[in-house]
Amino acid sequence: MKRIVLLAAFAFLVLAALSTSASAQGLSYTVGIQIKNLDSVAAENAQIVYYNMDGSVAGTLDLPTIPANGSVTYAQVEGVGDGFSGSAVINSANQLAAIVNVCANGICGMGASYTAFDSGDTTAGLPLIMRNNSGYSTLFNVQNVGSGAANVTVTYSNGTTETAVIQPNAAHRFDQATNTNLGNVFVGSATVTSDVPVVATVLEQGATTLFGYDGFRSGDASTNPVMPLVNANNSGYITGIQIQNRGTASTTVTVNYTPSSAGTACQETQTIAGNGASATFALNAFSGTYSGENCANGAAFVGSATVTANSSGQPLVAIVNQLNIAANKGAAYGGFNPANGSSIVELPLIMDRNSGFWTGFAITNVGTQNTNITCTYVGSAHVDSQNNVQPGGSFTVINLNVLGAGYVGAATCTASGGDAKIVGIVNELKTDATGDTFLVYEGTNR
Repeated sequence: MKRIVLLAAFAFLVLAALSTSASAQGLSYTVGIQIKNLDSVAAENAQIVYYNMDGSVAGTLDLPTIPANGSVTYAQVEGVGDGFSGSAVINSANQLAAIVNVCANGICGMGASYTAFDSGDTTAGLPLIMRNNSGYSTLFNVQNVGSGAANVTVTYSNGTTETAVIQPNAAHRFDQATNTNLGNVFVGSATVTSDVPVVATVLEQGATTLFGYDGFRSGDASTNPVMPLVNANNSGYITGIQIQNRGTASTTVTVNYTPSSAGTACQETQTIAGNGASATFALNAFSGTYSGENCANGAAFVGSATVTANSSGQPLVAIVNQLNIAANKGAAYGGFNPANGSSIVELPLIMDRNSGFWTGFAITNVGTQNTNITCTYVGSAHVDSQNNVQPGGSFTVINLNVLGAGYVGAATCTASGGDAKIVGIVNELKTDATGDTFLVYEGTNR
């Protein structure tokens, strides 16, 4: 029996009707989920189990049969009562992938997305943690996915700590808005340690904008992480990359920016202290002139980013925040360890004019040779492809007005030729809305 952990950002995988809500930092949240069957046989008898914050079972949901390579969508999910705040696990004999969309104050008046976990670790890196940073504060849940009680310590980059004892399947919320030990204003990072496997998911919450990302396990770290999509000065979008040093020594890091559909190649170099410290890349490099970067100021850039130098070979993790201040849209995703790249990337949620929402995605070649990328869609004969994508380069696709009005499904992207190693991320967007209807999630490699 395989397990997928669905830890909502402050763990309230509210897989229930949209009237069901949980609240934090003054906002009311609901959650939807998309599940994709990765196997060539139908997934039968799969079940979601919901857990309260103390680890007790809050409810269950028996899933319908999911066809081979098919998907199922729950924008409004049954199986748990109103006001639920907790976590969830999908149990199935099949290999599944899932993503979770978190909506604040209605049907995604503010939205964020994250990818479900298939395993935990005794540590988690959180590259960006905030308290009262220009109106933004973070909160995160840590869920125990082990078999015994978890003794958890959170160490912030200013040296302060928090602890919790978390029972199996239970989750504990760490809310930085109420943590006065971080000072009046805090912008930094955090490291979670535990004596049994845990997972963590973070929400970055502003007054009208929401970002979400998964905490990084040890195997997610790399000396040269890859970020498939970077937007700078692109129709109002800007990007900030927060890179965390999970090692013990200071290291000088160079990030190369490779254009896909706009811009000129450039690079940026900064030094990041050890022991969980982090630094911000891209945000300033494309807007002004700073030491260690040669990017074009104010010029449009759409492409990818890769760490190409890491002076002391430290393990690094990264998140990417994309923001359009004027349009009030923002979303985050996690960078990738290229060693975890594979020839197949699964994208569990793809849309074309679904109540105004549509998707676009970027697939990055993390191999060392040119490769060909082909993407197919559940329930559609449409195919997107690009040949000879260079190492570090990305293949970008827009699904709007292509798959048919109302399309809700999934996609599979396959690399062939060369060493065939790719990763990918998906943007979900509703452009005609005034709220933060922008969400991003990471594709699942297999």
